[in-house]
Amino acid sequence: MQAPTSSPALEVSTISRSFGAQAALAGLSLTVNRGEIVTLVGHSGCGKSTLLRVIAGIERPDAGSVRLDGEEVSGAQRFVEPEARNIGFVFQDYALFPHLTAMENILFGLRKRPKAEAAAMADEVVRIAGIAHLIDRYPHMLSGGEQQRVALARALAPRPRILLMDEPFSNLDQGLRDQVRGETIGLIRSLGTTAIIVTHDPQEALSAGDRVVLMRAGEIVQQGSGYDLHDRPNCAYAADFFSPSNKIPGINRNGRMETAIGSFAHELDLGEQDAATVFIRLQDVAVSLGDGAIAARIEGRAFHGEVEELTLAVDGLAAPLKARTMRRLPETARAVTISVENARVFASV
Repeated sequence: MQAPTSSPALEVSTISRSFGAQAALAGLSLTVNRGEIVTLVGHSGCGKSTLLRVIAGIERPDAGSVRLDGEEVSGAQRFVEPEARNIGFVFQDYALFPHLTAMENILFGLRKRPKAEAAAMADEVVRIAGIAHLIDRYPHMLSGGEQQRVALARALAPRPRILLMDEPFSNLDQGLRDQVRGETIGLIRSLGTTAIIVTHDPQEALSAGDRVVLMRAGEIVQQGSGYDLHDRPNCAYAADFFSPSNKIPGINRNGRMETAIGSFAHELDLGEQDAATVFIRLQDVAVSLGDGAIAARIEGRAFHGEVEELTLAVDGLAAPLKARTMRRLPETARAVTISVENARVFASV
């Protein structure tokens, strides 16, 4: 794995973009280092794809600036057209030209280079991507995974300043998605390419990049390593996005959050009797036949093979508690006990 350098490949500064009364980007700033792979994640409509289109030059920002390798390409005084930015873009539907073979698609982005140089660059990326057996096929002759590989090779062939990928794996079946994603990340790293990958899949975001950037309503909510965002969320939105949680109402008493299922430490600045919400992820509810501290009743079970999801009734709780466990409980079990292994407290949901 190539370590990213500290020199920025991309600097997005206070970018705003609205469509009518709807603000897609609200003063957003982001820096991406050379060789870094960033995953951009958030619910649909949060501004992820708009940010990619602004970086690429497909959208003009209403305010703010974009710099590539220190050069301003979008700003108050300058706008560089998309084709002059040397940015690779892989769209969700891959956007291969149906009347061109795979090799002709790859060569398309190299058409302004001398013929021999273009051929050499195309041959190199075909070799590295391992798609030599596909080069004479047309897009309709390729599987979804093969189309994705050709689209990636086409985007990488000109050695772009930065590679932008918009939901590149969403059209693939789950098993193939994992395989193609791994191959894609390996290829990007082997070339030392700077990349931003947009996804709405939390697990994909956590596993694919060096840094995860979580967006909401045109703003960045939190960014950091996958461990940072999953294990140390800075708000209720981040906590819930990466792993579904039980939300338990509580009251602050003597510096602890008191709930129907126990008392929890927190670091919030709350007054006595102030309300807050305790987030307990499903995997942090330990279920047993008698080792736990709180009595519960199994009201529903969803068996997923390795993991089972339980719906639990607990006295004092208005809503059922959910738990995910790898522990095999008897199929006839109803009365169980639970313990909470980890909890996070947030002032608002």
